[in-house]
Amino acid sequence: MTDIKENLKQIRGVITQRAAAAGRDPAEITLVAVTKTVSPELVNEALAAGVTDLGENRVQEAVKKSAAVNRGFHWHLIGHLQTNKVKPAINLFELIHSVDSLKLVETIDEEAGETGKIQNILIEVNISGEDSKYGCLPGQTLELIKFASTKSNVQVAGLMTIAPFADDEDQIRGVFRGLRELKEKVAAAQLPKVEMKHLSMGMSHDFGIAIEEGATILRIGTAIFGKR
Repeated sequence: MTDIKENLKQIRGVITQRAAAAGRDPAEITLVAVTKTVSPELVNEALAAGVTDLGENRVQEAVKKSAAVNRGFHWHLIGHLQTNKVKPAINLFELIHSVDSLKLVETIDEEAGETGKIQNILIEVNISGEDSKYGCLPGQTLELIKFASTKSNVQVAGLMTIAPFADDEDQIRGVFRGLRELKEKVAAAQLPKVEMKHLSMGMSHDFGIAIEEGATILRIGTAIFGKR
């Protein structure tokens, strides 16, 4: 049986240690507990253990869980978002991590405008260049953010990426460093209504490296809830 409270204690300890080793304040790092396929009962157990942020991969799953999960947390959409799921996503999520196209930006802006909301988003970037991953290419990122900066109901708050699931630490580190360097490039452009506040990167197998490379949001599921 998974001991969620103990797992969280261990993860927080690693965050504190790795942040200190990198000369960072662990308080600037947000732990998002990824609840893909996790039952509402276990989600509520994590919330009772002090989790403040939850991440869902699919809008439909979040809709089903919403009535059974205790309130008092920040909800993040971390999975791919289809344009036909934008409206319910805006109703549920404070931060959408996975925006990767002009069309998606435009749809989010339109739907958020209908509800009177300014939707916080991150731009997902496929730093590794893997065909299996979503995200815009690094060379497309600045133009996409420039487009988003012209929209009234969208607020760009940073970038997101997924590193390869690999044993090569240098390969993983290179992806995270690439996102950090891209963040610095975008910040230097000083675009209106764009705040390069967040780097969403790092999962159960590589979050320590992500911390060292500047992550402000970690997306951790298996290390908290066990294997699905």
